[in-house]
Amino acid sequence: MTATTATTGQPDPTPNPQAARMIDPRGHRFGAALSVVILAVGFLLDAPITVAFLAVALGASAFFGTRYSILGRAWPVVRRALRIAPPKELEHELPPRFAQALGFIGFSVATALFVLGLVTAGWVVAAAVGALQAVLAVSGYCLGCRLYFLKWWVPARFQKLTRRTTLA
Repeated sequence: MTATTATTGQPDPTPNPQAARMIDPRGHRFGAALSVVILAVGFLLDAPITVAFLAVALGASAFFGTRYSILGRAWPVVRRALRIAPPKELEHELPPRFAQALGFIGFSVATALFVLGLVTAGWVVAAAVGALQAVLAVSGYCLGCRLYFLKWWVPARFQKLTRRTTLA
């Protein structure tokens, strides 16, 4: 049975640690930093295809689970190579997946703008998403994760969707 919020009667989007996967938050930050680097290189080379790649990467992770994150795949290797200790605390994967879904939407809009020939607008939208990822990479603050915890219907719907799309 799904818990509901007292004020809205909507399903409570607060993650249940026993119900889903817990992740190293540093991997989420590493993926965001890698995304910013890829986006910067794409901008410098005037290669909008990098934005489409980032949309696919974030979409795969958002809808199928963070273990399928193309951008986060390197983190365990880097952590072992640099002998970085395991995290003191793990975080639930649903808030980062929600943030990645928002990033997927932003990069998809930017890609559509490129296809429509609105190159400057495409780079502006991509840069906005990249700026939020840069904030996450540098400070650990994830706006999309914070939006997930607001008691509104979108995170609850996203949580239902992830139950259907998460791959084992």
